[in-house]
Amino acid sequence: MSRYEALCAVAGPVSRETFDKLLAFETIFRKWAARINLAAPSTLSELWTRHILDSAQLLSLARDAKRWADIGSGGGFPGAIMAILLNDQLDSSIILIESNGKKAAFLRNVLADLAGRARIAPERAETVISAQPAPDVVTARAVAPLRDLLTLTEPWMEAGTRALFHKGRDFRSEVKSASDTWNLDLVEHRSAVDPLSVVLEIDRIRRV
Repeated sequence: MSRYEALCAVAGPVSRETFDKLLAFETIFRKWAARINLAAPSTLSELWTRHILDSAQLLSLARDAKRWADIGSGGGFPGAIMAILLNDQLDSSIILIESNGKKAAFLRNVLADLAGRARIAPERAETVISAQPAPDVVTARAVAPLRDLLTLTEPWMEAGTRALFHKGRDFRSEVKSASDTWNLDLVEHRSAVDPLSVVLEIDRIRRV
């Protein structure tokens, strides 16, 4: 299976132009990653699969969503990948929240040409969440335990935002811990890339 076919398999239909932009992102990412820590060095050999495709699968889970927000965007996963995938949809928007100055600078640089309508917020997530209207979807990957993510995003979730949170093989213990505080409307989507990982889709939360 070619890279393009693999992308469409996890994300749904994607134009060749968008695919080329993702390839360009990969090239720029590797150049910056040689200078600053954008992802664990041990994962760079699997950058396309482990990070880019893993991020891209979110599109198939919320293709109709228009307003997106990504918390702790870091090296761009999933936020930058979603920004590129959404860039052709003129009625879509995304904000990437990253308080680390160097990583925010990378995101601003890499998306200037590849997804120019994306907004980079170099602030703490709490600040942005308190000031911004609730998006349709909020995402986060390798940012914080589920219980903390729900506390952080509670203002948005109460206003109707849907969460798509990447979680690894210990996700069940995170769900159990979060359940001490929250009642969750939760769906576990098995990762299209890593059989030991999931995307947790959460539509509503209520404090216990």
